[in-house]
Amino acid sequence: MVFRKDELEVQLKDEHQLIQDGVLKDDSPLDTSPDFQKLCDACRIGDLKGCQEAIATGVNINARDPLCGHYEVVQLLLESGALCERDTFQGERCLYNALNNRIRNLLLQYDYSKSTNPLQPLASHITSLLTRNTPKTSDIRLAASSDIWDLHKFVLSARSPYFQRKLAAAPETAVWRLPNTIPPEAFQIALRYLYLGDVPSDLGLSNKSFVSEEEVLKGIDKISKQLEIESLWESILSPSDRRIARQRHQDEVTRGRDQIETWYRNNVLKHKIHVDSSRASDVKWTRDNGIFADVLLRADEEEETDEPTSGQETPKIRNTPGPLNGIPIGPSAMLRSASTTRKPRKSVLFPVHRAMLLRSEYFQTMFGSSFQEAQMTEYLHIVTVDCSPAVLEIVLTFLYTEKADIPLELALDVLFAADMLFIEKLKTKATIVISTIGNGASNLADRTHTEGPEEVEIEPINVYDVLRAGWFLKIQRLEEFSARYLAYRLEDYIDEEEFEELIKESAARIEKRQETDSIELVDDIRYYLSERFRLRFEDSGLDEMMDENGEISADAAQAISNASAPPDEAISMSDPPTNKQEPPSNPLINGEIRTLDGEIAGDEFAADAINYQVLLGKIDALLERLKLDA
Repeated sequence: MVFRKDELEVQLKDEHQLIQDGVLKDDSPLDTSPDFQKLCDACRIGDLKGCQEAIATGVNINARDPLCGHYEVVQLLLESGALCERDTFQGERCLYNALNNRIRNLLLQYDYSKSTNPLQPLASHITSLLTRNTPKTSDIRLAASSDIWDLHKFVLSARSPYFQRKLAAAPETAVWRLPNTIPPEAFQIALRYLYLGDVPSDLGLSNKSFVSEEEVLKGIDKISKQLEIESLWESILSPSDRRIARQRHQDEVTRGRDQIETWYRNNVLKHKIHVDSSRASDVKWTRDNGIFADVLLRADEEEETDEPTSGQETPKIRNTPGPLNGIPIGPSAMLRSASTTRKPRKSVLFPVHRAMLLRSEYFQTMFGSSFQEAQMTEYLHIVTVDCSPAVLEIVLTFLYTEKADIPLELALDVLFAADMLFIEKLKTKATIVISTIGNGASNLADRTHTEGPEEVEIEPINVYDVLRAGWFLKIQRLEEFSARYLAYRLEDYIDEEEFEELIKESAARIEKRQETDSIELVDDIRYYLSERFRLRFEDSGLDEMMDENGEISADAAQAISNASAPPDEAISMSDPPTNKQEPPSNPLINGEIRTLDGEIAGDEFAADAINYQVLLGKIDALLERLKLDA
């Protein structure tokens, strides 16, 4: 739609007036709360990890505050549900004020012209249950005159206090007959409302309807009072303004999600069963249960062991001077004594509803096929999911509520579970949690400049596992993250045997690789290694160190390192440096600045130039040792 300038001004003026009058919510309100300011501060400096932490607390990502143009931050906000609508002043400002074409194209890629509620996928699924015939998930039938609706007890119970009381008293109810004094059209609107659908402006009447609009309105009034859903009547009386109607619907979807979440936590999670794995298959649940579950999902815990009878568990950690940008350096592992006693394996059974599991294509196929799990039996089927109980609970919480609070230590497991169950949105959320590790301020700290040793807190994730997950699941974002993570900590990984294996795996990923073909992982590490030191050179104002592509000029870095080192210690480009001694744990020894190979440098800038050459040399030495030309 194209507006003349005066028409657009009138539209914006009306919108501002409605906001001032409290009739319409400001889509992008000014937010001065401390939590929102933390998000803004993280956005300004491109701190992805800080953004992710702020978003996880539930901060309003659609509030207003000046932001800077960091592509990854904009991508994270969009992936987390930030709205940007073309037909509003705020949406237009987002596009035209984008600081570069890359961000502008990203907004267009996310189809910013269509503003959607982040909860819309959940609402759409629940609304679709009204008309979905296969696979069968309904467990109660409402009948009014000649009209029949196949519905779901848990939805009715969660959304209507009246149904909650009635069904709690008689959970076995299969048919509910409605009074003939109320038009079926009124029931249809009430049910659509309970299932998070929008209320039609024409009340669903047509030329063939046998009732008047007044009769339908009276029926809706009676239903809203009987079912104790007065907000339905408020929606019917709302003005015809499109923006106000949309806002009311979004508010109702949010209210409905909160009601379903409360019901889910008070019923599904409250009644999950902990049992020895050997006895899990003996659990019997009838279909007439009080929480209306129609399937039991089983997840098995890892085998537990008692404390070792001799020796003790020893954490394998690195003796490094401190974390990089607050993120510990290197992978962690636990060495377990062989002398242990095994405990009985435990399983957890979750009583759930197939209607919500259908949000996963995996379960949709299972319940829509001729598999045993799709058949109706006296007792609920037990379906085993190949993940831990904690991971399965995260998956179920997402399916029921659209929420996903994913701890870092479970992020990889959630990623694989979401991939197995074909839940793409949850897969993306797990990817975001992993890929924001270590992405703090854009000016990342360099551990070679730490003042002294610091206590290292081991990060509960292994970058080797992350990269292999990226390869296996074909997730480019994880591949790029892993290469950057390794480049910023290369001195701690370059000499590890598993790092060598990783390089060989990357080389083997190229089908019919020729000797002259590059190795993708090596290329990426070199790029991010250049970025790592480039940031420090930029801070020093020495932009001449970089070439036209913004990367460090190797010749310039070599010249700086040679000029700063004593003549007999100058590094030759043709003779890559070798690590003759262990790098010092503290780069500042007796006031002298040491490089990664233990030599004395004139200043920090010279040390950076030398360290860059040292790390490049180590990469070349590794490739030569592996007989790989890259």
